[in-house]
Amino acid sequence: MTLLKKFPLLFVIVFSPQTLLAEDDDFVFYSELARDWYQGGDYFEWTSTTEDNNAAKVSVFYRTWGDESNPKLVLIHGFPNSSFDYYKMIPFLEDEYHIAALDFPGSGFSDKPLDGYNYMLAENAEIVDYFVREVVGFEDFALFTHDRGVSIGLAFLGNYLDNPSPGYTINYHFLSNSGMFLPLANLLPFQLSLLDAEAGQRMIEARAAQPRRTEGEPESLAFADIFAFNQGNISLLYVGRYLLERQANEVRWLENLPRSTVPVAYLWGLADNVNPIRIPNHVWDTYLNDREVESSFWILPTAGHYPQRDKPEEVAKIVRMALTAQIPDREAESEFMRRYGPSRTTDDAVFVGRSKIEELDFPSSIEYTPSGYRLID
Repeated sequence: MTLLKKFPLLFVIVFSPQTLLAEDDDFVFYSELARDWYQGGDYFEWTSTTEDNNAAKVSVFYRTWGDESNPKLVLIHGFPNSSFDYYKMIPFLEDEYHIAALDFPGSGFSDKPLDGYNYMLAENAEIVDYFVREVVGFEDFALFTHDRGVSIGLAFLGNYLDNPSPGYTINYHFLSNSGMFLPLANLLPFQLSLLDAEAGQRMIEARAAQPRRTEGEPESLAFADIFAFNQGNISLLYVGRYLLERQANEVRWLENLPRSTVPVAYLWGLADNVNPIRIPNHVWDTYLNDREVESSFWILPTAGHYPQRDKPEEVAKIVRMALTAQIPDREAESEFMRRYGPSRTTDDAVFVGRSKIEELDFPSSIEYTPSGYRLID
């Protein structure tokens, strides 16, 4: 399937000298960033496996970067955005890794059917499997997941663990800011309104009535273009129903982590008000802290919900350290923290070691008594 497909014009637009048109395409881009991202990609076709979708076919957008001979890295995006969420981080990694990313149906430049199509997390996990096997042909790769993509990645991991012959190896698993455990999240009214049919319909009508943005700050304008592409401002209201699926499956999916033998690096932007630090603290303590396989926990103190956009270079450092065997084992964590801490900058991630609570036995010739500290004879 060719990259530049025919999409219907979504809005009546007054053209100006700044208007950008994709070649042989009637969608109008006002953002060079968004246009370049689109023109750098391609499509594959997917037949839905969700029963209520009646085997509907959708076109899925994807991109790749870097030398094909380099180690592989697959990037999984969240809600409400797309693979473009990684546009700042990729330049810090593309010289060393062969990177692939896709837009799930309903997002980015992929198809966004609005005729009752169900945008399911479990099916997205199947799309990832198809993508790495049949589209990019990765046999050994690391997986980086964020936000809604964390649930997709955990479901994908479960399928991988349950398949005796998956046809590929996941060599590392990165998890980033996500409402992966909803009881500890601070969900926004906007998110909750997506789960109400009447409120959602009113929101659809309000969004459909809004004019396109034609100028502004480059990143914001790029996101505005991407949302407008193929009615993305409307489809996200249906994609947002994933919270119902996450709530029903989140514990089962999280339980894939302690049974997984794939190394994990868990990283979190501290200034995330929707998914506060109590979420990764709980997930780490419950599902990751006691794993025998390599696991690390990192907090980015000056990043918010999108660390890959807020502090892309610092996130890339964690990826590089993990994929080049620089993560300390359990016995070396304390020494690593003493060495790493003084060398980090204000924006660099803070390394959080595993918790191991045991009775202390100080090698001391002094003992405490209520009457005072006394030398031991």
